[in-house]
Amino acid sequence: MNIDIGINEKHRAEIANGLARLLADSYTLYLKTHNFHWNVKGPMFQTLHLMFETQYTELALAVDLIAERIRALGFPAPGTYSEFARLTSIPETPGVPKAEEMIKLLIEGQEAVVRTARSVFPVVEQANDEATADLLTQRMQLHEKTAWMLRSLLEQ
Repeated sequence: MNIDIGINEKHRAEIANGLARLLADSYTLYLKTHNFHWNVKGPMFQTLHLMFETQYTELALAVDLIAERIRALGFPAPGTYSEFARLTSIPETPGVPKAEEMIKLLIEGQEAVVRTARSVFPVVEQANDEATADLLTQRMQLHEKTAWMLRSLLEQ
């Protein structure tokens, strides 16, 4: 059945592709954050364990919103590790880094998600896709705030 939501198919496809990259980044960051939640240790254990839990819980909800937006645009959402690995800009972290390194890696991940979200804006604005613009704005605001909070942990 044809989709007639006021955004042509070419733009919907471009937006869905950008959102697929955002979904992959978000899911990869979710997995990394959950891993660090499980494996953090040291003097900041309690603080980081709880902070990481809050962050991965929020990301778990976010991936659903992003995937559902892709579906609303008429395209399949990626949902496998191989697709996420191909689409993400966030590298996997081997082993178990020390707590301070975990924080740095999560800052990099949060900032990567912001950059990916920001990169989708030109086509979203061209297509007058306010619903996706709203989603991207909310994601960027949250990830920028989370990166700031993580950076604050590293200041002396």
